[in-house]
Amino acid sequence: MSPNGSDRSSRRPMRRKLLQVLTAGVVLATASGCTYKDFPRLGMPTPVTEEAPRILSLWQGSWAAALVTGILVWGLIIWSVIFHRRSRTKVEVPPQTRYNMPIEALYTVVPLIIVSVLFYFTARDETKLLALSKPAHTVNVVGYQWSWGFNYIENVAGSTGDAKADKNLGAIPDKYRADFPANAGGVYDAGVPGTRNPQTGNPGPTLWLPKGEKVRFILSSRDVIHSFWVLPFLFKQDVIPGHTNVFEVIPTREGTFRGKCAELCGVDHSRMLFNVKVVSPERYQQHLKELAEKGQTGYIPSGIEQTDPARNAEKNQL
Repeated sequence: MSPNGSDRSSRRPMRRKLLQVLTAGVVLATASGCTYKDFPRLGMPTPVTEEAPRILSLWQGSWAAALVTGILVWGLIIWSVIFHRRSRTKVEVPPQTRYNMPIEALYTVVPLIIVSVLFYFTARDETKLLALSKPAHTVNVVGYQWSWGFNYIENVAGSTGDAKADKNLGAIPDKYRADFPANAGGVYDAGVPGTRNPQTGNPGPTLWLPKGEKVRFILSSRDVIHSFWVLPFLFKQDVIPGHTNVFEVIPTREGTFRGKCAELCGVDHSRMLFNVKVVSPERYQQHLKELAEKGQTGYIPSGIEQTDPARNAEKNQL
């Protein structure tokens, strides 16, 4: 048998094995039907809200798709390097192909399919995560250089007023104010960079939340763009002056968790830290009463009001 015939016969089993390995890898990664708990968190914290597992699953799915794509690309590169290297018995240049329409169509269509699939799952999950319903509690998170304030828009014994008409909450659009409890005098907590959590010693003020009950966050800024990020929520949103962002979560695990500003907001950006303490609903109500007893009744200024065009845009979205 000629050397060329021997080379071809020896290459066939190796090519077949490589194709089998790549196929098995794709099947194992995409058709196993695993949930987010069956994969490593890939650097993400343990979820502590009902919404966070959806974000974690999207994160894991994106990494799985990237890994499968990477294995396929690396496999093809290695295959080309090994099986299309220049033969020692040949000195002539192999046949050159100027174009190959099926392959060119393949590497044009496949990336479009990958991007479309990622876009679908991202849009689907974003729609779910940003959907609003009637919340049990509302907290106005106020970002300012260089700390955070929290307006608890609740009916609290010892605090009188009406959140719907309170001038300090004037930056919040009417469509969100309409969901405020009637005659909610409310309480607040405001921090400075030197504030620390008394239990953990972590820097920043502490936002208290009830376990198992839906909380709406209304984000507003007094000065520049900040970003509200509670690490184990696996979710963050920008806090923009003149614009209001809103989202809702249901905490599922008690404990004290770290939060921070995720937007470079100035020279002391690194000091814009805070804590989130999730407790039982009874302990949460007790904490609100303690704030009222300290004299922290009413609300701190929520921030810069929206411009008329922005308010009109909000109305058009109703």
